[in-house]
Amino acid sequence: MPIECQFDQEHGELNLLMDERFEFENCREFRVAYESAKDHDLHNITLNFAHTRYVDSSALGMMINMKRYYADQAVDIKLTNCSEQIKKILIVAHFDKQFEIL
Repeated sequence: MPIECQFDQEHGELNLLMDERFEFENCREFRVAYESAKDHDLHNITLNFAHTRYVDSSALGMMINMKRYYADQAVDIKLTNCSEQIKKILIVAHFDKQFEIL
């Protein structure tokens, strides 16, 4: 399943429904998805992990790169619908200090 990308231009929201596995193989696809909204009036990015069962260290790096990419804009980034296992990984990596985890 590829990463599903939906952009709501009216509200300036980019929603990414993540794949079952978020890993190095998703790097290009993930970057293209979040960079696609750069030229729009973007306020919020939501990474929806409802289908995700596995996250590797390169995926954590990709999320940090996305945060850096939008550092010059006031973009809120939220990580939603994380399984307990993925939430533990994010907290151990101190991602709760970098992103809002819902």
